[in-house]
Amino acid sequence: MSENTKTSSDWEKIWDEYNKIFDAWKQVFESFQKTTADLQKKYNEVMEKAASESSKDTMKAFGENWRKSMNDAGIDMFKQFNENWKKAMDDYTANSFKSFAESWQKSISDSGIESIKVYGDMMKKFAETWNTMWPKK
Repeated sequence: MSENTKTSSDWEKIWDEYNKIFDAWKQVFESFQKTTADLQKKYNEVMEKAASESSKDTMKAFGENWRKSMNDAGIDMFKQFNENWKKAMDDYTANSFKSFAESWQKSISDSGIESIKVYGDMMKKFAETWNTMWPKK
C-alpha cells in the first residue's frame, strides 16, 4: 500500500467516525429538543391549572418558594426570573403566565449549553416545590 493510499484511507476512517458521532449527536439533540418542548408543554398545563384553581396568594407563595429553592441551589443565571414572575403575578392571567414561560424559555435558548443544565435544575426545583406545596396523597 502506498503512503498516499494509507493517508487517504486514514482520512476516510476519521471522516466516517466523525460522521457517525455527529449523527449520534444530532439524534440526541433532536430528542433533547422534543423532550424539552414536551416538558415545557406540561409545565404550561400545570401553571394554567394552578392559576385557575389556586388563589393569588398560593401562586405567590409557590413562586417565592420556587425562586428561593433555585437561589438556595445556586441557580442565579436567570436574574429576570423574579421580575418576570412578579409581572405575571401582577397581571394574573393565563396569558401573563404564558408570556412568563415564553420569556423564560427564550432566555434559556439564548444563553448556550450551560443553560441546558440550568434548565434541568430549574425544572427539578419546580417539581420539588410543587411536591412540597401539593404532595401526592
